[in-house]
Amino acid sequence: MSQRTLAYESFRRQILSAKIRPGQFVSQRELTRLLDLPLGAIREMIPRLEAARLIVTVPKRGLQIAPVDLKLIRNAFQVRSMVEREAVRHFLRSASDDELARIEEQHLTILERASSAEPDPTLDADAQTVDWGLHDTMVDSIGNEILSEIYRVNSLHVRLIRLDAGLVRPMRIVPAMEEHLAFIAALRARDEDKAIKSISEHIERSRARVLDAMLGSNQSGSIKTSAAAA
Repeated sequence: MSQRTLAYESFRRQILSAKIRPGQFVSQRELTRLLDLPLGAIREMIPRLEAARLIVTVPKRGLQIAPVDLKLIRNAFQVRSMVEREAVRHFLRSASDDELARIEEQHLTILERASSAEPDPTLDADAQTVDWGLHDTMVDSIGNEILSEIYRVNSLHVRLIRLDAGLVRPMRIVPAMEEHLAFIAALRARDEDKAIKSISEHIERSRARVLDAMLGSNQSGSIKTSAAAA
């Protein structure tokens, strides 16, 4: 694996672990410390991140992690909807009954843990693994590596949005798992129309949860509400 690829994957992990935040300013040297890689690898990685719009160069201030605004939310969830609706058709045909039963069991386990009153420090991370694992597997079933890469880059934008909305975490696990289970039930019934409707509703509700959390908290001032971003 090239140094540039290593740097990109390390950057990606920092987003997933919330160690890199949306809107944060970082220097190249700060990235070398954060990613534990040489400056040359960081410099090679930056054009890829700029092309993916994960970072922007701000004159006189340096590198900024993609800030969250309403335009980003709209665009990221629109890409999700377009790709996943097509992915449903492929996954419906390729997924075996055993695979769907296994995925359903994973979701039921997370839902049971989320409903418990006992502290569960790994619940959020495990829930995200199960949640995004289903979406990634479904998109990969299309068999188009270019589309899978586009989807994964877009997923990083969605993760930045979720991380910026701190109130989303505690309120999203149960409804997300319930929505997934309804979708999985449609898959197991091999009902394409119902499955597409179910995934579309899930994506829209996920977007609504993010907006509700952001606009309902004191973070709303950081969201650009111009007509161009609406």
